[in-house]
Amino acid sequence: MSEHFIESENLCYSYRVGNGKEDVPALKGITLTVEKGEYVAILGHNGSGKSTFAKLLNQILEPTSGKLIVGGTDLSGGELSDEEILSLRRRVGMVFQNPDNQLVATIVEDDVAFGPENLGVPQPELRKRVDDALLTVGMQDYAAQEPHRLSGGQKQRVAIAGILAMRPECIVLDEATAMLDPAGRREVLDTVRMLNRQDGITVLNITHYMNEAALADRVIVIHDGKLLLQGTPDEVFARRDLLRQVGLEVPQCSELIHRLRAERIPLEGDRISDPDGCADMICRAFGMKDREEKSHG
Repeated sequence: MSEHFIESENLCYSYRVGNGKEDVPALKGITLTVEKGEYVAILGHNGSGKSTFAKLLNQILEPTSGKLIVGGTDLSGGELSDEEILSLRRRVGMVFQNPDNQLVATIVEDDVAFGPENLGVPQPELRKRVDDALLTVGMQDYAAQEPHRLSGGQKQRVAIAGILAMRPECIVLDEATAMLDPAGRREVLDTVRMLNRQDGITVLNITHYMNEAALADRVIVIHDGKLLLQGTPDEVFARRDLLRQVGLEVPQCSELIHRLRAERIPLEGDRISDPDGCADMICRAFGMKDREEKSHG
C-alpha cells in the first residue's frame, strides 16, 4: 500500500515586491502527491515555479494559501515552532545548484559532519554517520581532502553526503546538476538513483535536463505556476507538441521516435523515453531484430 510523503492541494505562493506592496504569484493552485520512496522529476522553464515549490517543502518559504503536508507535517496550518522546522529539515534535505555555496568547512569530513553535529548527534554516532555517508556516495577516500580541490561532481557528492548524514527521508535536488559537466552529472545521478533504489529515499529532481527526467518514476511539468502534465516519462514525452508550446523539449531518443513516426515509419510500442526502448522499436520496425535473432539461432 502506497503512502503519501508529499501532498499538496490548491497550493499557492506569492512573492512580495515593491516594498511589499504588490503580490506576484509564483504558484497558482498546485494539487499533487508524491509517494514515499518515489523518484519524481519536476520540469519547467525558468520562472515556472518549480524551485518555489521545492523551497516550500522544508519551510525555506511558507505557503500563501492552500494545503501542504510533508512527511505527515502540515506546513499550511500556521507557524511551525523552531523544533518542528528543525525536524522537518532533518527529514527533507535540499541540494542546490552551486555546490560551493553548500560547503562550509575546510576538510571534507568536517563538512559532512556539520549538519548532524548541529543537530546534537554525539560521538561515536557522529563519526559513524560521516563514514557511512562518505562511503555511500563513494567519497570515503577524500575524507581528509580540502573541498576546493575537488571537481564539481565530487563537491556535489560531498554535499549529498552532508544531507545523508542527517538521515533524511527525502532529498530534493534543485537544479543540482546545472553547473556540472556531463561526467559530474552522471556521478551525482548515479548516486541519487542508488539511494532511491537501495535505501528507499524519496527523491525530487528539479531539472531542465530532459535525459535526467527520463530516469524518474514519474515526471511533473509545471508551467506558469500551474500543474500542466504528470505521468511516467513515456507518457509525458509523448506530448512533445504541448511541451514545445511551453518552451520544453523531449529527450533526444524521444525526438527521434517522433520524427520517424512523422515520416510514417511504423514504430510499435511506447518506450520512447529511454535509448534502449527506442532502439528496440527501431530494430523491430526495420526487421533488424528478426535478423539478429536468426543470426544467434
